[in-house]
Amino acid sequence: MKIALVSSVGGHLTDLRALVEELGEHDLVWIVNDESPVLPRGARAYRISHAERDWRVAWNIVEVAAIFARERPALLLSTGAGPAVPAALVARLAGIPVVYVEASCAVTRLTLTGKMMRHLSDAFYVQWRQLAKQAPWARYVGGLL
Repeated sequence: MKIALVSSVGGHLTDLRALVEELGEHDLVWIVNDESPVLPRGARAYRISHAERDWRVAWNIVEVAAIFARERPALLLSTGAGPAVPAALVARLAGIPVVYVEASCAVTRLTLTGKMMRHLSDAFYVQWRQLAKQAPWARYVGGLL
């Protein structure tokens, strides 16, 4: 299965890398919002504009749509921040299922991205039991790290 992995760089990408290690063999396409030395060696990766709640979010939608048209993923998996919401919007319009895993730093309350992704994802996971109590509609199956 071809999976589009969408994340901002930093801790969100660290979470996503940990999750990917558990996925098994799939055709993976990485979409990140900056250069990152922690992407797996030889990974097929796309860099989109680094949007900070500005007009570049709209440009991210165009960038992700072009990537999805080229790659045709069967699933979007994201651990959040900036690129997650524009990618999820494109995925929803294209009929691609969206799985969102809230970042490990979200311990007692959802992140802003998590609050938006609740409405855009087909499956929503949290990594802390106490956060699952605050978001009873989310799934908790343990942490990644």
